[in-house]
Amino acid sequence: MNIQGKTIWQQACGDTDRNYAEVCLKWDVILNGPGYAGPWPECVKQLQKDDVSSRKITDLKRFAEGIKDGDIIVLRLGTTDVLGVGIVVGDYLWHDEFSDIDGWDLQHVRRVKWLWNGLTKPKKFPTYTLKQGDTTQKLDSQKVINWINTLTIPQTAINRKLHELPDSSENEIEIDEISEYLFDQGVSSNSIEALIREIDELIRIAKWYRKFTNPSESETIAYLVIPLLRALGWTPQKMAIEWNNVDIALFSKLPRRDSNLSAVVEVKKKDRSCLSAKSQAQSYAQGKQSCNRLIVTDGLRYGIYLRKQNQFHLYAYFNLTALKNEYPIYNCHGIKEALRVMTPEWNE
Repeated sequence: MNIQGKTIWQQACGDTDRNYAEVCLKWDVILNGPGYAGPWPECVKQLQKDDVSSRKITDLKRFAEGIKDGDIIVLRLGTTDVLGVGIVVGDYLWHDEFSDIDGWDLQHVRRVKWLWNGLTKPKKFPTYTLKQGDTTQKLDSQKVINWINTLTIPQTAINRKLHELPDSSENEIEIDEISEYLFDQGVSSNSIEALIREIDELIRIAKWYRKFTNPSESETIAYLVIPLLRALGWTPQKMAIEWNNVDIALFSKLPRRDSNLSAVVEVKKKDRSCLSAKSQAQSYAQGKQSCNRLIVTDGLRYGIYLRKQNQFHLYAYFNLTALKNEYPIYNCHGIKEALRVMTPEWNE
């Protein structure tokens, strides 16, 4: 790969507990945040008002203004792994579809045509070969530069078009739309009214938590998760807390035993990775053929995985503080379908 005369950047894609490399490589992007305050540079005043560090603001400036069309990007995870190498295409963008990447608001976007993809088999270097710290930094590791020079890039990768970004302009959904959808699916009016009341209350609680505190895992279960499950129709008899190491086990019928296990709910503290809890939840469902649903949550965000051909796939995702009809970034449904498949009656 010819990189002579090109500026090379290293771009972080999260951390080992929560990374979004798959999103970057799938959509031909690199991302930075926080993005809630709007596009660069208009966001600066709000970020300063919110006491966001000057270092972080400088990092965003480097991302928005320092990176140029034609520069080389090395997508890193930690200080050892390279998951992608690509070339920057075009100028800085702000795109709201990236407002919730497993809990991170990463609307600051640069388009990148990935020429080498190491998602399934990263290139590994000795510890600290890549820099820690800022999300966006110039690459100065000669070991990595030498390796990039050895890459052979096929012409098809060079000539391909960028993946088109999804349109999120009409993706937000109102409570009334959720009510109508659930009614059309056969849910009774009384059940829908109770559920909507509970969701409204949970949204208030969730927003309060976002502003003031991080609840413990136990508090998250008690004040956020259990109330939603009760509103969806789960009874205490069919919900077991801390059952055989499962945070919440949901049963299709009594007695509470493996053969009646319907869903596993894995709960994380707020602001921890929600979707990365899938592997833990899946391990609890292993060998229990009646369990076809995994629900992972931090009390605000929910990911619902359904079993298909003995593998669990993300079917729906939602965030109580920003209700959406679908999540194109994850190629999955939003809150309407999530609530439907979380009910005790669901069986497909």
